[in-house]
Amino acid sequence: MRKSLLIAMCLLTATAAFSQQQVRTPRPSPSTTITQTVGTTDVTVKYSRPGVKGRAVWGSLVPYGQVWRTGANEATTISFSDDVTIEGQKLAKGTYSLHTIPGPAEWTVIFNSVADQWGSYSYDPTKDTLRVNVKPVPAPHAEWLTFEFPELTTDTAKLAIRWEKIAVPVTINTDTTARTLAQFRNAMKPDWRMSYMAANFAFENNAATPAEINQWLDQSLAVNQNTANLWLKARVQQKAGDIAAARATAQQAVAKATDAQKDFAAEITRQSALWK
Repeated sequence: MRKSLLIAMCLLTATAAFSQQQVRTPRPSPSTTITQTVGTTDVTVKYSRPGVKGRAVWGSLVPYGQVWRTGANEATTISFSDDVTIEGQKLAKGTYSLHTIPGPAEWTVIFNSVADQWGSYSYDPTKDTLRVNVKPVPAPHAEWLTFEFPELTTDTAKLAIRWEKIAVPVTINTDTTARTLAQFRNAMKPDWRMSYMAANFAFENNAATPAEINQWLDQSLAVNQNTANLWLKARVQQKAGDIAAARATAQQAVAKATDAQKDFAAEITRQSALWK
């Protein structure tokens, strides 16, 4: 009896110890991540890689005309750090689940807004952000599903889905050249705020001549006419005694007001009505 009890206790202890161990086993379709910078835009694909393993793939293991997870295990995801175009169609920056509908002569590539899902089992076409159609081409045998970027320029990249003996190229355009030039141009533009702040400080503190204040204001207005600098211009004109011009400028300031400046515009209207 004691011997049986001892054996049972040993088995319980061994079972408890075994259950506390975490044993990591390999997946039949290992996961991987590839990131390619296209110009200044990062494109990242996370996917699991099934193997051919002697099986018939297209039209069999992966049926034609049905949504496929484009990998194994979790849904394949693709991320863009900037807005892009895919096959000429706009796609906002963000992370998408990537599904496909393979066919012998044409594939549909789907960017779905629900990134976190298991395969395509809960795929909802109403959540699609973009669909594009592309042509598969023959390619050397790839035993493991592979995403690669075989073509790359400052603005564009070809993302190729490769498995078995086909490749499915998808064209990505980041418009990096135009975006970079626009950033340079904006960086070199004068800022209306600095000259406005100088004019406003001088006006409020009687710290400069009217000519200097008007010079700073004109610089600000030349860059961007808005409610703030137009209202300051109106007050400068009113102080100089040009009431008609001041009221006209105040009306321009009210006309430039945004929805968030409704109260400001009302105050401008109230104050300018008191000028005589």
